[in-house]
Amino acid sequence: MALEFDTLPQLYVHGFDTVIDVRSPAEYAEDHLPGAINLPVLDNEERARVGTIYKQQSPFLARKLGAALVFRNAAGHVEQSLSHHDGAWRPLVYCWRGGQRSGSFTWMLQQIGWRAEVIVGGYRTYRRLVNRYLYDDPLPHRLVALDGFTGTAKTEILARLPAHNVQVLDLEALANHRGSLLGSRPGGQPSQKAFESRLAGALCALDPTRPVVVEAESSKIGERILPPSLWSALCAAPRIEIEAPIDARTAYLTAAYDDILSDAGALTTKLDPLRYHRGHEVVDGWFQLIATGDKAGVTRALMEQHYDPAYLKSRRSQGIDQLATVSARSLDDGGIAQAASDVAQVLNRTPSLRTV
Repeated sequence: MALEFDTLPQLYVHGFDTVIDVRSPAEYAEDHLPGAINLPVLDNEERARVGTIYKQQSPFLARKLGAALVFRNAAGHVEQSLSHHDGAWRPLVYCWRGGQRSGSFTWMLQQIGWRAEVIVGGYRTYRRLVNRYLYDDPLPHRLVALDGFTGTAKTEILARLPAHNVQVLDLEALANHRGSLLGSRPGGQPSQKAFESRLAGALCALDPTRPVVVEAESSKIGERILPPSLWSALCAAPRIEIEAPIDARTAYLTAAYDDILSDAGALTTKLDPLRYHRGHEVVDGWFQLIATGDKAGVTRALMEQHYDPAYLKSRRSQGIDQLATVSARSLDDGGIAQAASDVAQVLNRTPSLRTV
C-alpha cells in the first residue's frame, strides 16, 4: 500500500525503520529526506541513458531497459546493503514521484517478506510539504535573537544553551557557513533545497510552546537564502545583545578564523571587493597587515573599520526590541560558559517567553 502524508510533521514521524531514496546519486546529493539512505536503482549514467532512449527512440524500449537495470541494481542492494535485516524490518521507499523506480523496488522487498511501503508522490510530495511549511504556513515558533558585534562568540554561546534546557536553531550549522564574508567552511554549502530540508527538519523538531534562540543573521547565510517567514520572524524577534571588550573579541576571532587568516592569498582575494565600500587606503592597510603575518592586527582592523560600522548602521535602521545585554569580560571557555548561563537566566526571568 502506498502511503500519503498531508503535513511535513506527519511525514517526519512516519514510524518506519529506514527511509530509502532510490533515486540517482546526483538527485540524492541535491536534496533528500532527512536521514534517508541512498540505494539507487539507476545510477546517474543509467538514468540519463534510459531518458535519452525514452525521448529519442520509444517509451517501450526505455521501460524494458529500465526494468532490467532496476532489478539488477535492486538485487545487488538486497545482497549487499540490506542483507543484515531480519524479517521484521520496515522500510519506507521513495523516488522522484512515487513511480516505477520506487514501486519496483518496494515490490521486490515485499516479495522477500519485508513490510515495505512507498510514499505517494515520492520526493515531489516531500518538496511540496517543505515549501508549504517554510513559505506558506505561518511560523509557529517564537524566536529570540542573539545579537552583538562580530567576534562576541554568539555561535559558541548558542551551542552552550541546550545544556541550560534552552531550545536553539543553529542556522550557520544548517547552512555550513559562518555567516560572514570570511565564513566559508570545508565541504561547501548544501544546495538551497538541502538547506531548506535541514531547516524544516530542525524547526519541526522544536516545541512551539517554548521560545527558540537563534543567532541574528542577514537574509542570506553565505549563498543560502532564509525563507521569508523565518526572516520576518527573525527581524521582529526580541534581542539579547552580547558585548565583550575589543581585545577579547580580537583574541577569539583570531583563533576561530585561523584557517582563513593563514591563507594570505585567499584572504586578500575575498577582501579586495571591499575597496568599493571602505576605500583603497583602508583595504591597503589590511593587506599590509596580512603581508606581515599580523593575524591579530588584521582581525582587529576588520572589526573596527568594517564589521562594527556595518553592524551599527544596521542597528540604526531597525526598530530593535532589546530584552537585555549580557556582558562577557572574556571569551575563553569560562567566559563563554558564563555568558550562556546569563542568557538562559534572561530567558527564564522574562514572563513573555515562558511556556504558553
